[in-house]
Amino acid sequence: MTNNDIQQVKQRFGIIGNNAELNRAIDVALQVAPTDLSVLITGESGVGKEYFPQIIHLNSPRKHAQYIAVNCGAIPEGTIDSELFGHEKGSFTDAKDLRKGYFEVADGGTIFLDEVGELPLATQVRLLRVLESGEFLKVGSSKVQKTNVRIVAATNVNLAEAVENHKFREDLYYRLNTVPIRIPPLRERSEDVLLLFRKFASDSADKYRMPAISLNEDAKQLLLSYRWPGNVRELKNIVERISVIEENREITKDVLQFHLPNISMEKLPVLIPHADDGKVFNSEREILYQVLFDMKKDVNDLKKLVHDIMNGNAPVNTVEKETFKAAAPVQKVPLHPIHDAAIQDAEAVEESMSLLDVEKDLIRRALDRNRGKRRNAAADLKISERTLYRKIKEYGLE
Repeated sequence: MTNNDIQQVKQRFGIIGNNAELNRAIDVALQVAPTDLSVLITGESGVGKEYFPQIIHLNSPRKHAQYIAVNCGAIPEGTIDSELFGHEKGSFTDAKDLRKGYFEVADGGTIFLDEVGELPLATQVRLLRVLESGEFLKVGSSKVQKTNVRIVAATNVNLAEAVENHKFREDLYYRLNTVPIRIPPLRERSEDVLLLFRKFASDSADKYRMPAISLNEDAKQLLLSYRWPGNVRELKNIVERISVIEENREITKDVLQFHLPNISMEKLPVLIPHADDGKVFNSEREILYQVLFDMKKDVNDLKKLVHDIMNGNAPVNTVEKETFKAAAPVQKVPLHPIHDAAIQDAEAVEESMSLLDVEKDLIRRALDRNRGKRRNAAADLKISERTLYRKIKEYGLE
């Protein structure tokens, strides 16, 4: 494809940037569009993977047929087969009517499977059959149906590692990965950061009817040095926030620093539990709470030890016991501020409270903060919507 073709696609979809790998990704999408080959789009969350299935569909012979985008991580595991393949009336408790699935509705068109790595293994088997033969079965039916659907999938997880960990089928991985397209993260597109900033600043100015913000030289250097873990989505949100909040339209380094996260997750120390303790942590938040509980336990154990010594119940020698009794009244020794704050947080949590209780409370609070909107709550908790749905059902938070 020519450079003019790539520029036209950028203008049509509002893609900003001149990064070579980004241009290459668009080029591959345009080249593969006229075929029926399966495409796997990879990249971190927030890089703009959702544009590429549309580029492929709208430049293919299928462009006048249905295009359906499915977020595999947002559909509960118990209903995803019904959503994708349909179900017969009475096939399960809530199946009051016959339902067509996405693969039947999109016959002749394109289906975009976002977060495909979240698919349950049983659903992966069904999907593999569609890819190999174009055949599928509705839930509760024994009648084989045919469909002619082009599949484009996307994921922000490493599917090769998921295959090694037996969480994703190897045969399905190779079927989906016929043509791989990788979207680079923003930290690898330093030449595009300032372009994107100006675009988002201009968009915000138009949206809120105010002058566009700009950066002084120091602020530009800070913008370029930040690693953008949330990628383009994070940059857009920060620019929009600054545009609304700050009165001064020229943004300094200090002002920009105030709006950037104080600590990048990449700079946080990794807390690794002992290999023999049997604990498995699903997030940094769980690790933090475990640290708080451990510190609380240590404090309680120390209090108990002192109490036992003072009452003659601890196995210490006479000299040690007399030393404790003869000592001056114990005064509280101030701890390091961080430790002190951590212990205060631990004191506020019931001693009998388990990590599961904490997780349940965190989910409830996130749902309250986001007024029950599960997608926003999942983003707040930094977990997939599928995981949130499962946890809500598990803890009875419906």
